[in-house]
Amino acid sequence: MIIIIGLGNPGEKLKKTRHNVGFMAIDEFARKNNFPDFNLQKKSISLISEKDRVFLVKPQTFMNDSGKAVKEILKNNSATNLVVVHDDIDLPVGKIKIVKDRGSAGHKGVESIIKNIGNENFIRIRIGIKPQQYHRSVRGTKKAKDVVLKNFSPNEQKTINEATQKIADALELFVKDGLEKTMNKFN
Repeated sequence: MIIIIGLGNPGEKLKKTRHNVGFMAIDEFARKNNFPDFNLQKKSISLISEKDRVFLVKPQTFMNDSGKAVKEILKNNSATNLVVVHDDIDLPVGKIKIVKDRGSAGHKGVESIIKNIGNENFIRIRIGIKPQQYHRSVRGTKKAKDVVLKNFSPNEQKTINEATQKIADALELFVKDGLEKTMNKFN
């Protein structure tokens, strides 16, 4: 079984913020591959869609508590592969980077997952959300919170839409042919 977690924050108010690109990417993959509608599983505090032994998960905790939901999902399902799709404030808007077995790089949602499952043994698809006007990293600064909770500009949204389509393609290849081929093609 493959479990693909898209990170974001619940609720309409935050739906289109930079922090929610993980949800956006999972939604695009689900749409493109005709997954059934997401349904709330209260025990795992997540919206879940399943098809062909692939679980798509959107934790309904806030970002910094994502690990609680992921831990519940893993408690009830054995994953041969765990993939976490999330925003990255250090990458330019729309840039994609696929990594495996890495630390959180300061991402609070990823930190929560590592803390709750007790390891870093999962694949991460990082999606850049850093606005063009920021030439230096804002990670760990007061500006970081402002950046992640803002919506994209119309031009940035176009770039993000292209990135989520590319991620959907990457996830398709991963499910079909594995990590190595996916990383070779999309990194």
